[in-house]
Amino acid sequence: MKGTRRTLDDAVRAAGVDPGGRPVRERAISAAASLISERGLAAVTLEDVATAAGCSAPSLYLAFESRDGLLAAVFTAHLPLADLENFLAAPPGTRDTVRTIHGILIHGLSSEPRVFPAILADLLARPTGPGQRIWSQQVLPRLTGSVGTWLAEEVRSGRFKPLPLPVLAHLLIGPPMTHMLFRPTLVPMLGTDLPTVDQAIDAFTDAFLSAVTAENPAPDSA
Repeated sequence: MKGTRRTLDDAVRAAGVDPGGRPVRERAISAAASLISERGLAAVTLEDVATAAGCSAPSLYLAFESRDGLLAAVFTAHLPLADLENFLAAPPGTRDTVRTIHGILIHGLSSEPRVFPAILADLLARPTGPGQRIWSQQVLPRLTGSVGTWLAEEVRSGRFKPLPLPVLAHLLIGPPMTHMLFRPTLVPMLGTDLPTVDQAIDAFTDAFLSAVTAENPAPDSA
């Protein structure tokens, strides 16, 4: 009976289910996120993930169809897309909205496992790699649907200058993301002279609004 039970368990695992434990999909996303944080996106294989997740490679193919499918699931789970979407479904006043967007992005960049920074590094290092494909197919459409829609409404309402949407998005997202990517290297050099994260968020918020607010802005949306 013991051999029969082991055979059954192996068959169940191959089907994508862990007998008595978390589903393979859940374990694989968690394991892949940790490996990406430790090694970078390019160095992680399905075999590595299967070993770390305690499952078989065929079960990963069953759950995700491909490595790109697994990476897309990791991106969705560990990038702050849902947080941005939920917040921007009913945004407060303009300044509070900008500050909260910065806070969500900064939390996503600094939280463990550090999947977000690893993805950005891969995008820069391999512009035609799987990270870029998933970013353009899975991430950008959701950012456009949340952050992009809000920016377009601010322009339409007359609160922001009619700058091209990509420029507005870069001005909003680029500075805080760059700061957080370089912040670990600045701590040993600047020590206590380095602004706190909250101070940095306030500075980036003020700088963004100074750059994009219309000359005679419409009343705030608050």
